[in-house]
Amino acid sequence: MASLSASSLQLFTIVVLLLNHLKHHEATTVCYSNNNSLVLPPAEIIFSIQTLPLDGSIALYGHPFEQIAARDFGNIYHFPPLAVLNPNTVSDISLVIKLVSEMGSASGLKIAARGHGHSLQGQAQAHRGLVINMESLREPETMQVKYTNGGQVGLPYVEVSGGELWINILHETLKHGLAPKSWTDYLHLTAGGTLSNAGISGQAFRHGPQINNVFQLEVVTGKGEVVTCSETQNADLFYGVLGGLGQFGIITKARISLEPAPKMVKCIRALYSDFSVFAKDQEYLISIENTFDYIEGFVLINRTGILNSWRSSFNLKDPLQASQFDSDGTTLYCLEMAKYFNPDESEAMNQSVEHLLSELSYIPSTISLTEVSYVEFLDRVHVSEMKLRAKGLWDVPHPWLNLLVPRSKIHDFNQEVFGKILTDTSNGPILIYPVNQTRWNSKTSLVTPEEDVFYLVAFLSSAVPNSVGKDSLENILNQNMRILEFCADARLGVKQYLPNYTTKEEWQAHFGSRWEAFFRRKLAYDPLALLAPGHRIFENAISTSC
Repeated sequence: MASLSASSLQLFTIVVLLLNHLKHHEATTVCYSNNNSLVLPPAEIIFSIQTLPLDGSIALYGHPFEQIAARDFGNIYHFPPLAVLNPNTVSDISLVIKLVSEMGSASGLKIAARGHGHSLQGQAQAHRGLVINMESLREPETMQVKYTNGGQVGLPYVEVSGGELWINILHETLKHGLAPKSWTDYLHLTAGGTLSNAGISGQAFRHGPQINNVFQLEVVTGKGEVVTCSETQNADLFYGVLGGLGQFGIITKARISLEPAPKMVKCIRALYSDFSVFAKDQEYLISIENTFDYIEGFVLINRTGILNSWRSSFNLKDPLQASQFDSDGTTLYCLEMAKYFNPDESEAMNQSVEHLLSELSYIPSTISLTEVSYVEFLDRVHVSEMKLRAKGLWDVPHPWLNLLVPRSKIHDFNQEVFGKILTDTSNGPILIYPVNQTRWNSKTSLVTPEEDVFYLVAFLSSAVPNSVGKDSLENILNQNMRILEFCADARLGVKQYLPNYTTKEEWQAHFGSRWEAFFRRKLAYDPLALLAPGHRIFENAISTSC
């Protein structure tokens, strides 16, 4: 028998692999889409992609990363893709998306960008689609600190790949005595991933979320077009992509605003037994100018002693009375604050901290303080992650629920949720802290409550595999549903952060009056609805009617 040509052999191999892939998942060949138009066979699509002049590579089913791409940090949904693109250049991403876009609805292929895989509900997955491994795009040698006007004048920024981790950005910018202004609590996430959501931590009350601290983006749209955008150039796409859940384009490069970096951080914690006093003190601290640099809080339900949560990599130096404090099983609220400083500023910093603490009404015997390096403070969660990984307690289901609650409703929320729904120790931290809406840019796609001050409330639960008790996945999901149902029935005006809905109607309710703008942008930049299918906002190609 005559030997097969290289291309024929390649196609044959792809067909065999894809057939095995479909057989493994007990899937049948789909020939028609929802609108009865002809759908191209998966093997033909993947073969067409592999014939593109790519600098990177395509991994088919069976490749280790292809299997990794079928799960995320939430560890609840597992949707295997047909293939994974490992791009070496932005051109790789553009070529692939452009090809699939030109195939039209006949391809039936969806495309998801995956950073470090920390989505919670399968948002970075693409069932029988194509996942783009954004970490493959990381180019450390091109990560550079520059200034808006060139030279050493103007505003400093760092230009990074969308697949670069924030921890690497931190270390690189510190070489220049600079650092980004706003963070997430966990730094082992990609820049493109957090900018597609918001990026919120204890600095957000002052600087806004990470999406407020970006000068410029490079984006590959759902048409495969590579577009540079900023507040003054292609502004509609710029604001749409920031907090846009990956619906309008994939962030391949970003210019992140920087500020002078401190060397040290003074960390303070104090407990409250009265939520009204706790909330009053938090709101006071975020309303004044000369305040702490970081302000968060969390809830301790039915616990004794002082919380040593997995969010901290260092132990606070508690006074004797604090270590002996007993909560008697009641619900307590912990105020967590931090003040940045350099070694030669210690005296002035301590005076400032002493003055600020004198204005607060915490339980005096529970104050605890310590000093750590700036890097140690920002990267505190990763150290705890390593400890949990060593015990096999990290890769478990994480049915997290993140809510933005209006200030006017936070007391009602506290009374019902922490007084009635959650009456036992939660299996993970519960964060609660206010932010100033005035420090956030309302032009982005991020949706927040319509009040000047609102609270982030995050239930960061971990489920115990195979458990049927209170720490089971089913019980925690039911608990989350009870919280959401209360918010809806009481009409609190709550918005989900890292939102998760299953129907178009729910998404329309989430965006409210901003749905029309969101839909218009989808039509303009990804009309075939190729991108970010895991959010389940747009299932099919869209028309001009919303």
